[in-house]
Amino acid sequence: MNPLILLAAAENGGQIQQIAQTFGVDWPHLAAQIVSFSIVCFLLQRFAYKPVLKMLEDRRRQIEEGIANTKKIADNLAQAEARRQEMLTQTNEQITKLIEEARASAARVKDEETQKAIAAAEQILSKAREAAQQDYSRMLADLKRELGRLVVQATTTVTGKILTPEDQRRLDEETAAQIAA
Repeated sequence: MNPLILLAAAENGGQIQQIAQTFGVDWPHLAAQIVSFSIVCFLLQRFAYKPVLKMLEDRRRQIEEGIANTKKIADNLAQAEARRQEMLTQTNEQITKLIEEARASAARVKDEETQKAIAAAEQILSKAREAAQQDYSRMLADLKRELGRLVVQATTTVTGKILTPEDQRRLDEETAAQIAA
């Protein structure tokens, strides 16, 4: 109730006056205490509660911003981790692809070098066969000549006659024909 109504009712007398006297209420002191309490409440409200409430509201807002920033940072971190994983996956795929290409290239180079080596070996064998054939032909010709000379010498010794160059040539040809057969 309003203190002024209580004061007015107290001056009129009545039941409120009796209760106030029973409890020892001094109206002028009560009114002064009510005014003093109202002033203290006003001052506390204006200079203490409002700044404290404002500070609490600011802190609450800062906490909310911090939580929102933490969520943003967590989202950004998750996105960065996803990008990192994606980049690692792409890099691994590229590395695997490069390794496969290198292996294929190495196999291709190996095959090419093997083919070159085989061709070189065949060429060497061919040249060796040609050289052996030439040596065989040369040795055969030398053998025929030497055999013809030995036949002529043996014939000269056996017959005791000197052979003419025409006889020597004829004997060489006959000997060569018999050796070739």
